[in-house]
Amino acid sequence: MKNLFTYKKFIAILLSIVIVFSTALVSCRRVETIISSGGIEYVSQSVIINQTTSEQQIADSSSSVQNGNVQSDNKGDDNVSSNTSSQVNQQEIIIESVNPYRKDNTDPDGLPLGNVNQFTVDTTSYGKTVNSLFDNINLWNVGAPSKDSNYNIFEFTDYVQLMQCSGGTGSRDLFINPADSTVLDDYNFTRLVNACRGIINMGAKPHLKLGGVPLKYSQNYQNGAFGMNTNPPDDYNVYYDYIYALAKELVNTFGKQEVLSWRFGVMTEYENKDWFMHPSGDAEQTKIAYFKLYDYTVQALIDAIGNDVFVGAHSMTVTEGQWDEAEFIKHVAQGTNYATGKKCTKINFLAASYYQDVAGAPTPKSQKDFVETINYLRDNAKKYGLNNLVYGIDEGRMLQGINSGSDSFALNTRTVGYTYQGAFDARLFRDAVLNDIDYFSSWGFVNSGLPSISYYIAKHTAEFKGMKHLTTQKTATSSRDADIQAVSAYDPDTKILRIMAYNFKNSYDYKDNAKLSFSINAPVSSGNVKITKRFVDDNCNYFDEWLEDRKTYNITDDKFSWSPDDPGIEIFLSRMPSLENTYRNTLKPKYQQAAKLTPKTQNATVSGGKLNIEDTLMGNGVVFYEIQF
Repeated sequence: MKNLFTYKKFIAILLSIVIVFSTALVSCRRVETIISSGGIEYVSQSVIINQTTSEQQIADSSSSVQNGNVQSDNKGDDNVSSNTSSQVNQQEIIIESVNPYRKDNTDPDGLPLGNVNQFTVDTTSYGKTVNSLFDNINLWNVGAPSKDSNYNIFEFTDYVQLMQCSGGTGSRDLFINPADSTVLDDYNFTRLVNACRGIINMGAKPHLKLGGVPLKYSQNYQNGAFGMNTNPPDDYNVYYDYIYALAKELVNTFGKQEVLSWRFGVMTEYENKDWFMHPSGDAEQTKIAYFKLYDYTVQALIDAIGNDVFVGAHSMTVTEGQWDEAEFIKHVAQGTNYATGKKCTKINFLAASYYQDVAGAPTPKSQKDFVETINYLRDNAKKYGLNNLVYGIDEGRMLQGINSGSDSFALNTRTVGYTYQGAFDARLFRDAVLNDIDYFSSWGFVNSGLPSISYYIAKHTAEFKGMKHLTTQKTATSSRDADIQAVSAYDPDTKILRIMAYNFKNSYDYKDNAKLSFSINAPVSSGNVKITKRFVDDNCNYFDEWLEDRKTYNITDDKFSWSPDDPGIEIFLSRMPSLENTYRNTLKPKYQQAAKLTPKTQNATVSGGKLNIEDTLMGNGVVFYEIQF
């Protein structure tokens, strides 16, 4: 559910606040307008602010609003008009709702509006098999992952993505001497082999993001925004030999069948010029250079590992790149392979990035939402005859927090610590189940022994894996603007039903409770059942306690380089070493206790083939039900 006001309207609100404190007379009123669409009447709300100011005050206000891209004269598109006289001026600002609601006491989807969110679940109506969405993690540095003894992410992590692990910097290039451009085959794959071994030892599989071009393979290499060589290789045959030798080393070390169970990608965000670009800067030449890079990489993998190697590519897609990824999809499906001269190039998966620019803000019109991002890839793949591909997100969640550190608003883990993140992730899971999205790779779940709220969502959505998706229908709602939804799955062999419900609103400080009522068509006609409930809310999140302690100990935003909204909190210690002992001995033990999730159990009775459950869910809270019939 998008925020009530667009960004431009939000700027107008800020202006109105300024005006309240700078004028002598201000009044406001709310106006409702009835509009009709498709035979349904909607109520559109507007807030009208009237102000009396001097001419100079209006001029100052007008200038400031124009600098914020909101016009404050009657030529603008935000319905702001002004009437001026020689001494005193009247100005009227109209702030319109962007989500009109239905007049007939229903929500935007036509559901009855009341006090309870009602759902029906039918355990006899099976659908497709559910995937474990959050079963991939990203590692930026090429190394072995670690396991937390209390919060083991490898209980649900199937793949570990090693980003740009085949080269692009002196430390990533896999040579004895990366700087010696007179010797191009002094390969040294030890670091990558050790990283893969570490992943396997954790019980996961490597997903190797190849395609990063070693520095000495590009004579005039360029460092992009991520500190990597963005240029293609000078000689694709030399590059082919490198990838072939790398893949052969993996086969010789781990065995062919083991390596065939891994995944291989070619580049990160291949149409992003900050990752890969022809030296000319030309989009068409860059596109052709990537086609060649992909074809030569894939052929090297096939020749070294076998035809069944699992390989694909990762685009941005959520936002526009230098060139259209649909052209790449057409190339691998129908084009001439630059490495073989034959038609088509092998591809098993298509992945994208999915980032919300600012946590708690609406998705800009220039970006696609989660489902639109994947559907763009899938629709083009089907258009060109590619079926049965795996689709996923290779990196994502949120780029920036609402608060800035000393250097940046950027979020280190691409998540926030607020409970909001849990409901955000839960909604991603439901969208993935409903839209056949296979995986979503994350930047981690545990920070220095403290589980983020996302950890619990990933852990308990993974329990749906392999179960049959059920029809879950919402029949009544308690809110016009909150997204209160549920998804369910059933295992007919174990007779376990799982339901996940969330109460989400795109706001950090959303606190409204939501009453839930489930009417379940049970797989048995009568009997007693055990229900286990896991509520993922402020009661299992340390971040709210941390925010209070920040006030107590004056841990200000400038004690962080990036956004302090990130769940990785210990970084502040580098700038406040005097709090080290207090944090280690007093605060962290408190956070460890606050982060514990304690399940609740109850017994219930099935009567006449029906089971009813009622609960209350906090704002931005999530609940997982496990029902054993």
